[in-house]
Amino acid sequence: MPVIVEEVSKITAKGQTTVPKSVRQALGVDVGGRIAFAVGSEGVTVRRADAVGEDPAIGSFLAFLARDIQRRPEGVTALNPDLASRLAELAGEGEVDPQEPIEGDVALR
Repeated sequence: MPVIVEEVSKITAKGQTTVPKSVRQALGVDVGGRIAFAVGSEGVTVRRADAVGEDPAIGSFLAFLARDIQRRPEGVTALNPDLASRLAELAGEGEVDPQEPIEGDVALR
């Protein structure tokens, strides 16, 4: 892979470093942005954390919901108690790890 930008950054005693401005610009990240490091046999790569693995529709959907709630706050109502109870029953009381792989068949209804 051809090198587009190369910068040197010092690591502090706490293991922190500053991502140089030219690298942030090349990655398209700013304050609050996230980056991911991948270590392989060829070295380390850095990428925007949201560049892979996140559904691009989620952000648009959440923005749509926020606009709709802002325009029509009266449309936000509590869950029906029976539905809330059923959801709690289906969810169980265990912790859920969203990174854990799903085993077996999955049926979407």
